[in-house]
Amino acid sequence: MEQWARQVSAIRVIGTGVMGRGIAQLAAAAGITVELSDARAEAVDEAISYIGGMYDKLVAKGRMNETDAAAAKTRLRPLGDPLAPAADCDLVIEAVREDLETKRELFAALEKVVGERTVLATNTSSLLVTAIATALSDPSRLAGLHFFNPVPLMRLVEVIAGARTAAWIPEALTDLVRRMGHEPVRAPDTPGFLVNHAGRGLPTEALQLLSEGIAEPVDIDRIARDVLGLKMGPFELMDLTGLDVSHPVLETVWSGFHNEPRLRPSHITRTRMQAGLLGRKTGEGFYTYVDGARQEPPEPTPPSAEPRPIWVDVETDAEVRDQLNALLLATDVTVELGQEPSDEAIVLTTPYGSSVTAHGDTWGLPLERTFGVDPLGGFTSRLTLAVHPGADPAAGRSALAALASTGRPVTVVRDAPGSVAQRLLASIVNVACGIAEQRLADPRDIDTAVRLGLGYPRGPLEWGDHVGPEIVQSILIGLQEETHDPRYRPSQWLLERTAAGVPLTSVGTTPADLYR
Repeated sequence: MEQWARQVSAIRVIGTGVMGRGIAQLAAAAGITVELSDARAEAVDEAISYIGGMYDKLVAKGRMNETDAAAAKTRLRPLGDPLAPAADCDLVIEAVREDLETKRELFAALEKVVGERTVLATNTSSLLVTAIATALSDPSRLAGLHFFNPVPLMRLVEVIAGARTAAWIPEALTDLVRRMGHEPVRAPDTPGFLVNHAGRGLPTEALQLLSEGIAEPVDIDRIARDVLGLKMGPFELMDLTGLDVSHPVLETVWSGFHNEPRLRPSHITRTRMQAGLLGRKTGEGFYTYVDGARQEPPEPTPPSAEPRPIWVDVETDAEVRDQLNALLLATDVTVELGQEPSDEAIVLTTPYGSSVTAHGDTWGLPLERTFGVDPLGGFTSRLTLAVHPGADPAAGRSALAALASTGRPVTVVRDAPGSVAQRLLASIVNVACGIAEQRLADPRDIDTAVRLGLGYPRGPLEWGDHVGPEIVQSILIGLQEETHDPRYRPSQWLLERTAAGVPLTSVGTTPADLYR
C-alpha cells in the first residue's frame, strides 16, 4: 500500500473545473505527471495556463522556488480524449459535474481503457461511492477521494471506501494524499461522508434557535464567534456557501439517516432558498451585501437604567459564581454576597441546560427580577443575557447596564432551555458523538476532519473533553427534559464516557481487546 503510493508516477484528472485544476496543481507539485482532460478541449489548455500562473504566484510569494515550479509545469500534460488508453496511469481521478449517471457512464467507459492495477477515484462531494461503482464490472477498484475547495489551501482530503472497494486501496490512497502534502481522513460511504455529516450540528441548531425566536441571525453569529471562537457564525457561513448548496445538504444528510432528529433541518432554509435569498451570491440572504461586503448592524447601545445591586444565585456552581462576582466587583456595580438577595437586588443565575424560569421556579427565586447569564466560556468575551416573559423590563435594563459596565459586549436573548452558545456547542459535540457511536469514523479522524474541513477551533470530541463531557451531558439532558424534543437525546457515546470517566476522543476498551 505504502509502496504503491510512493511509486505512483502518473495520474489522469478528468474535469478541469476549479476542483480538477486544484488536484492537478497539487499532484504535479508533488512530483507526479498529470494528464489533464476535459469534455471541452479548450478547457484543458486554459487549465494548464491557470495552474502555471498559480505556480508563478507561489514563486513570487516565496512559497515555491523557480526550479520546482518549472519542473511542476513540465508534468502537466494535455490530453484530448478523456477515454484515451490509460494503461500507464496509476490512478484516474474524475472531477466532473455532480451527477450520478454522468459519473457512472464515465467510469464504465474508463474501465475498458485503464490498466489492470489502475485505481479509479471519484471526487464526489455528495454521491455515494457504492452507487457510482455499480456501473463497473469490477467495483473493487473504485474509491472516493474528496478534496475540498480551494484544493491547494484546504489540506483535508476524505478517503472513502465503497461497499466493494478493495481493502488495500483506501490505505494506499491515504499514503498518497500524505505524499501530496495534504491530510487524509477515512470517511464512511454514508450521506455527507464525514465533514458534511459532522458539520450538521451547528447550522441545524442555529436554525432551531432562530425558529424559536431566541435570537436574530446576527446575535447568534456574534455569540458563535466571540464565545465559541468560531471563525464564522452559522448564518454567515450559510450565506457564504449559498442556500442553494447548503439547504440540499441539510436535507440529504437528514433523510439519508432516516430522519434522525439530531440532524433535523428547518423550514426556514427551504423557504428562503425558494425566495432566492441565497446569500452573498444574490446580494441578500440572512444579511444584505453591498459590492460583496456583508452589512452587519452595529452593536446596540445599552439604555440608561437605575443602578441596582446584583446578587448571583448561590445555586450556581461556586467557581462560576466567583468568576461572575469578580467581574462585577471590578466595576462600580454593587454586588451582594449573602445567601439571599435583598428586595431591590437583580438576581443573575447561570444554569446549564435549563431555562431561567424553570431554574428560578425550582429554587424559589424572584422571577420578575431574575435573569440568566450564560457561563459557557467563563465570561471572558461576550456576555449573553437571557430574558423571560415574566421579567420586569426596568429590572432587565438594570441587569443589562450592570453587565455592560464590565466592558464586554452583551447580547440579549429570549430565555429558553440552555442558552445560544450552550445549544450550539452541545449539538456540535452530540452529532460527532453519534458518528463515533455508530463507528462511522475513528475519533481522531472526526476531530481532524472538522478542524481542517470546517475551521473549528477544536475537533468536536476534543471540544467536548475541553468543556467537560458532564457539562455537555447536563445541557442536553436539560434541553430534552424541558422541550421533550428527541433532537437533544444524548448520544450513548457521551453517556457511557461521562459515566466511566473515559475521554470522548477515546474508543476505550472494546470486546476485541480481550482477545489481544
